[in-house]
Amino acid sequence: MIGADFVWRMEDILDLYAESYDPEYPILCFDEFPYQLISELRKPLAIQAGKPQRYDYEYSREGTCNMFMTVQPLAGWRHVKVTERRTNQDFAKIMWELIYHHFPKAKKIRIVLDQLSTHTPSALYQTFSPEQARDMTKMIEFHYTPIHSSWLNMAEIEISTLYQQCLDRRLGNICLVKKEVLAWENERNSLKAQIDWQFTIPHARNKLKRLYPNP
Repeated sequence: MIGADFVWRMEDILDLYAESYDPEYPILCFDEFPYQLISELRKPLAIQAGKPQRYDYEYSREGTCNMFMTVQPLAGWRHVKVTERRTNQDFAKIMWELIYHHFPKAKKIRIVLDQLSTHTPSALYQTFSPEQARDMTKMIEFHYTPIHSSWLNMAEIEISTLYQQCLDRRLGNICLVKKEVLAWENERNSLKAQIDWQFTIPHARNKLKRLYPNP
């Protein structure tokens, strides 16, 4: 049943979110999204007293790049990886960075992500040797959101914040995007900005009664 699949995946994730902070078993949320590169055809008008900087309505599309967002809600940490593409290998390399660079002392990394075709352990085997891929699968534990339920992934909240605070303007090349996103990331991490998640299993069982069996 679709309802049953949704329920167990949702409660699995909400159980994770209810856990206390443990550096040996970090809980991460991961998502990715494309970003349209746009450059100006004319130089914006300079800021004047009482008037904001003004941009011409014409612009040039310069292709797209991809962003991988990883956030550790309980620690107030996030990392954004900007890439030219979105491939199995890109995903696998980010998992490698999480295991061996960002969380080398962790015993197990639990990560919430959606059911995109590239978000699977098989991507590790397509990118690394069988021995290394197997070692990595022992270090990372995937928790998939239900289909069409990305709202359960706290990475979505951080992506929205990134758009509002950094990406809501025209950035014409990937180098500029990387520079601006890194500055945003460093500031957010220095503040240890956290996500106040309120939705729990009791809330879910109350609000989504129709998805649960009625004994």
